[in-house]
Amino acid sequence: MSFPIERPRRVRSNPILRNMVRETRLSKECLIYPLFACPGKGVKKEISSMPGQYQMSIDQIVEESCRVQDLGLPAVLLFGLPEHKDAKGSEGFAADGIVPRAIAAIKEKCSGLAVMADACLCEYTDHGHCGIITRTPGKGVVDNDPSLELLAAEAVAYAQAGVDLVAPSAMMDGQVQAIRSALDSQGFEHLPIMAYAAKYASCFYGPFREAAESAPQFGDRRGYQMDPANSDEALRETALDIEEGADIVMVKPAIHFLDIIYRVKHEFGMPTAAYFVSGEFAQIKAAVQRGWLDEPRTAIESHLAIRRAGADMIITYYAKELLQWL
Repeated sequence: MSFPIERPRRVRSNPILRNMVRETRLSKECLIYPLFACPGKGVKKEISSMPGQYQMSIDQIVEESCRVQDLGLPAVLLFGLPEHKDAKGSEGFAADGIVPRAIAAIKEKCSGLAVMADACLCEYTDHGHCGIITRTPGKGVVDNDPSLELLAAEAVAYAQAGVDLVAPSAMMDGQVQAIRSALDSQGFEHLPIMAYAAKYASCFYGPFREAAESAPQFGDRRGYQMDPANSDEALRETALDIEEGADIVMVKPAIHFLDIIYRVKHEFGMPTAAYFVSGEFAQIKAAVQRGWLDEPRTAIESHLAIRRAGADMIITYYAKELLQWL
């Protein structure tokens, strides 16, 4: 014989055995579904660049959350579109802001669903940046330290509304520590933080900026989000967030940063999340619309790759569809 006695095809050729020896699995327990809450009532507006995804008023968000729970998905991640924007993003940390009201409404009707909330200011500021703008020489566009106080206030507002987890995404230095201290001082020591630890300044956020109406009005976010060329820096950022009190660390985007997911998981052994972002979702949808890709196989393969790289959980707009296809 010209090859070893072991023949891997023996197992692969039998579909039952092939499934039994599968090393990486997707399941409902690892999926988190993002939702966009907007003002009004009875509003369900499709996002043009993200087919099948919507901006929804709170009553619609509640209905969708209950459907998600009935499907068996464990969690949703909320983003908010305020009625009014200002320089500080005041509606982001207001007790009666769009996200706190959505949290309370969902928890009242869907008590078995974990409600997570993104903590950032970009959706709420009139300039579209993730912190307070300053013109002070030497401090850059976004003033880091004053922004921490507002992010902490936002997290506390979510906690008071009944959120199950806070996910700070502004990429401000020290944001996890500021939020942890604020939560603890208000009696929310039990509330976990899922830190956007390695969030890259990616071109794949374009559709999200339409969904959240959060595009910067000038400049860009490369001054505080990470350079896609950097890998070692992701480990330093993640280590800082863990030291500051993060319970879960996240890499964003996902499919284009599988090496970062792998390194973060193997370096720290922490619960690790990955965000299959709007552009990654939209490019599959666009190719499917043109008949170039098989959607179920492409989506499943993409999410298996994220899990195989080391992600314990995936934030994905495909969450509901994946459950049907799996």
